[in-house]
Amino acid sequence: MTDWPILTTVTFLPLVGAFLILLIRDDSDAARRNIRNVALWTTIITFLLSLPIWYYFDNAQAGFQFVEKAAWLDSGISYHMGVDGISMLFVILTTFLMPLCILASWEAIQTRVKEYMIAFLVLETLMVGVFCALDIVLFYVFFEAVLVPMFIIIGVWGGKRRVYASFKFFLYTLLGSVLMLLAIMAMYWQAGTTDIPTLLAHSFPVSMQTWLWFAFFASFAVKMPMWPVHTWLPDAHVEAPTAASAILAGILLKLGGYGFLRFSLPMFPVASADFAPIIYTLSVVAIVYTSLVALMQEDIKKLIAYSSVAHMGYVTMGIFAANEQGIQGALFQMLSHGLVSAALFLCVGIVYDRTHTREISAYGGLVNNMPKYAVVFLIFTMANVGLPGTSGFIGEFLTLMGVFRVNTWVALFATSGVIFSAAYALWLYRRVVFGSLDKESLKALLDMSPREKAVIYPLLILTIFYGVYPMPVFDATASSVHALINQYNNALSSAATLALK
Repeated sequence: MTDWPILTTVTFLPLVGAFLILLIRDDSDAARRNIRNVALWTTIITFLLSLPIWYYFDNAQAGFQFVEKAAWLDSGISYHMGVDGISMLFVILTTFLMPLCILASWEAIQTRVKEYMIAFLVLETLMVGVFCALDIVLFYVFFEAVLVPMFIIIGVWGGKRRVYASFKFFLYTLLGSVLMLLAIMAMYWQAGTTDIPTLLAHSFPVSMQTWLWFAFFASFAVKMPMWPVHTWLPDAHVEAPTAASAILAGILLKLGGYGFLRFSLPMFPVASADFAPIIYTLSVVAIVYTSLVALMQEDIKKLIAYSSVAHMGYVTMGIFAANEQGIQGALFQMLSHGLVSAALFLCVGIVYDRTHTREISAYGGLVNNMPKYAVVFLIFTMANVGLPGTSGFIGEFLTLMGVFRVNTWVALFATSGVIFSAAYALWLYRRVVFGSLDKESLKALLDMSPREKAVIYPLLILTIFYGVYPMPVFDATASSVHALINQYNNALSSAATLALK
């Protein structure tokens, strides 16, 4: 495994599929079927090739593994790839979700199928690249390039207000990206390198950490998104096609949390400790405020989008609690949310493809003619609430434990989000699934097709499996999280010692 460039293969294999699709010139039904098949098999093979990364991953090792390095640009900027316990599972999550999203788009996308599938394959390459990059310039290229295919997907295949939503998504993320680029340049001038492992071992001056932290925070907070820079997310979700919403919630929202863990906490520890109260405040406001806003929504996707903002509030709190339970809980919450939120958006897509409406008032009584769908939707709704026995419970509980050790009041207010999430999630489920089937447009609806079951059931199995047995995730992340916390605490101790002198 050390001789085979597995990370490069997994990262760039989707581009091979995109190139093969480019060679298909015809626009007939047979050609579109071939395009879908190439995209699906490319993502399936990519997922299968990514599994050895987890299988051969050494859980006892805290450092980066499967490292690949080659000269790229002048001034020491290199093509440097590798994964540790924090990033490895996100690679697997990305490659796992992509074939499900391609399958979910099978019948929903009927126009410009070729361009759509190419955009999704390019998006997969860029997302995997973000989690594998070990050079900060390479990371920045992947991190920002992710915006382009998602911008195109929303703008071309979205709903009626797709252009507005896509430009809002792009412009919100652009400002923070510019500030992060300036910070990267300052880090290079100060440390003399763009190599992430070297930067992790470098001690930046305390006065410099403040400005670097804010520059990175501006980019990562928008990507999460944190309150109050979250307003692009509901619009993007509502207008995006179903599969794009699943990837947006399942993967793209995790880029901000991953950035906090990879850069903010280990590289700017003093600033992270100083500004942790700000993070707690913004997180609590996000949990409470967006949960209340979700209660008022009449659009199913917009309600789920606001719930994602609330759940990401738990993630940011756990990360900046900077203890074992907090960070492990935040990581597990991100992975669980990647499964559950993607599944919820795919569930919305199942009924939207039949009725072409997302208005909650248009539904009711689906349990009568779609019983399997009702059961599946119930399980994912309960996982979103954080019911014990589902993956949603583990992350929230650990995060709140970690925050409780740091600040009791923050944990108390954040726990109220569990009650609010139960309120809006059960309200949504009752309106959509229960009641009498009295709307004529719903009486002819059929239950899930074999293709839809193939999309939803894998997510269902993993949601329950990791809710009952989360140890495979904790085993993979434990060493890296422990090393991160030790490095963070040692940096704070050194800074305190210097301040006393």
